[in-house]
Formats: sequence, structure tokens, C-alpha cells
Amino acid sequence: MSQNVKSYIMPTYGKRDLEFIRGEGCYLFTAQNEKYLDFGGGIAVNSLGHCHPVLVETLKNQAENLWHTSNLYFNSAQENYAKLICQNSFAEKIFFTNSGVEAIECGIKVIRSYHYFHQNHSKKNIITFEGAFHGRTLAALSAQQNEKYSKSFEPLLRGFIQVPFNNLDILKKTVNDETAAIMIEPVQGEGGVRTANLDFLNSINDICRENNILLFLDEVQCGFGRSGKLFSYEWANIEPDVMAVAKGIGSGFPLGACLATDSASIGMTKGTHGSTYGGNPLAISVGKAVLETLLKDDFLQKVDEVARYFWTKLKQLENTYDEIVEVRGAGLLLGIKTKNNNVDFSLVLRKNKLLSVTADDNVIRFAPPLIINNEEVDKAISIIDQSLKELND
Repeated sequence: MSQNVKSYIMPTYGKRDLEFIRGEGCYLFTAQNEKYLDFGGGIAVNSLGHCHPVLVETLKNQAENLWHTSNLYFNSAQENYAKLICQNSFAEKIFFTNSGVEAIECGIKVIRSYHYFHQNHSKKNIITFEGAFHGRTLAALSAQQNEKYSKSFEPLLRGFIQVPFNNLDILKKTVNDETAAIMIEPVQGEGGVRTANLDFLNSINDICRENNILLFLDEVQCGFGRSGKLFSYEWANIEPDVMAVAKGIGSGFPLGACLATDSASIGMTKGTHGSTYGGNPLAISVGKAVLETLLKDDFLQKVDEVARYFWTKLKQLENTYDEIVEVRGAGLLLGIKTKNNNVDFSLVLRKNKLLSVTADDNVIRFAPPLIINNEEVDKAISIIDQSLKELND
């Protein structure tokens, strides 16, 4: 867009000068038919790539029948999809939303309502972790306590206490009779693609069980196959009480969900929460098709295999270039911490037709569609290699 043309969009996203008009699989195309390999995936959203034929057909069929009725009426498709999620997770109850941060908001209310129901009136605080990103509503900003995102929007909400990530000693010292829940991303995406140690997750689970504290996982970015399992918590020997999911759940269609056990959601009674659009027929049809695809034989195994291949190739580049400080992540949510400015590096990658996403701690984030193969990984690695050489020239 020309700088001389007035935009009617709030400038919260900064300058945007690259437009795509078509997508196919792992690729995006401009009006000039320039082809980009998409390893940003709409920020870990396009789990089945662009315009997956099954999803396109599913959406077309639903659009010809019913778009919206509201949650005032029974929806058998919604019930069936919720059942399918529960059958393949820890959950026993689902609340459908339109986005990840709405799922986070619902999860916070689940926690507050649980302790209110049980008259645990002193349990008000939720422990969160440094580097967390839970969204941009006031509750989410309050939970993550990151001045980069919240400095213009104070006062923040009370009831959130932050501790260092992966630091068990400080966590144990912080837990007390006022602790209502511990809220954590198994993989911090925006925070620099940092993984929670499996032992740390197990210890958090133990702390929660011993102290009547709810375990709230934010798998908005790392859930729905991104880690090589359907949910990232499956890599650890734990099951949460509450979990927020979104992004890959709809492969690009706006959809999210708050998952919970019967016990944790006991306080979520009639009128305590709601959504006009959440779980609408269009979203439900696409979400169910996505999940059915992820659950097919060998799909997640292939995700795990290609993720390990990508990791190995990135580690080889780390051993070759001083510019790469560290390779991070899990599954197909991987990152490389660079010595120099990650934004500059991202722009070089983009110039060479590879899309990525920047993250905190000077990290380049890769969250490609889960349908990528080794050949597409090799192409991405070749572009990263070429871009690193250009940076060194």
C-alpha cells in the first residue's frame, strides 16, 4: 500500500506492504504470482495449510445450510464436536469461543468460579510466568505482566503473581493459601519459543494436586498437533484442570475453546458466561473436519517425524553459523535466537521468499503448516542458509 494512500485501519499492526491473494498448501501467492513458502503459518494457525480441499468443501456445504442461530438453541453438531474433543483429551466440558484470548478469559472465570463454588474465598491469585503471552485483553495483559504490551493500558487487574519460567524453587516459595491456580504455556511462543521442562510441568502438577490449586494450560499456540501430539501436555505425565486452545483448531477459521474437567467447571452455571458467535455452525463444521484429519492414522506421527528432521537441520546450521545463538522449541513450533536484530533477519528471509514470525528474546519463530514434508523443510533450510550468508556479507 502506498504511503500516500490513507488507510482506514487503526495502525496497530505497523507498516504492511506485502499482500497475498491466494494460498495453496504451504505456499502463499501475491497478485504478481510471487510464491512464498509459509513457515509462519498465520502465526501457528494454518495447521492444514492454505485452502485444504476437505476444509473448503466442508465450509461450502455448511454455508449453504446454516450460518448462525446463537447459543439460545441446541446444536447437535456442536455437541458432537465437543464430544470428539473430550474423547481425545483430558476434558469433560467445552466452551467454544472465537479466539485464543477469549478461551483464556473463560479459563480465568472457570478458576474463579471453582473456588467461589467451594467457598475458598481466600484463593484469588493465579501464578503466571515471565515471558508468557496470553493475549491482549485486560485480563490477559494482567496475567502476563509484560510492559511491552500493557504500558498504555493501566491499571491492570489484580490477582496475578509472576515467577521466573522453569524455576521450581521460586515457584514453591510463591505458592500459598491464596493461590487459586498456576497458568503456563508448555511452549512459550511469543515469549521466545521457550519450552517448559517436562520435569517442571510434572512438579507443577504435583503442587496443584497437593494444594487444591487448578492447573491451567495455555495451549493456544502449541496445541492441536503443533507439538507432534494432539496436545503438548501429553509429552509430560500430567493432565490439566483447564486448558485454552485456538489457532490450529480451525486451520484459519476463527475458533477457540476452553476445555475443563467436570470438577473444575462446576461453578460455570447458567448465565455465568456466554458468547454470541462462539461455536457457530460454520466454525464447528471446520473445526470438526480439522480434528478428524489430525486424528487419522499416522498424521501426528508424520508431524513428529518432520519436526525432528527440521530440528536436526536447524541444529546443523547452528553449528555452522555464529549468528545462530540457539535453536529452540518443540514439534513444529521452532525458533532460532540470533545475535543480531531478528527483525532484520526476518526481512531477509522474506526477501528470499520464506515467511517467518519474530518473537521476543531476539528469536525467529517457525510455525509452518503441519502438512509440510522433508522436501519443504529442505527448501526452507536452503533459504535460511542463503539468508545467513547474506547477513554475513
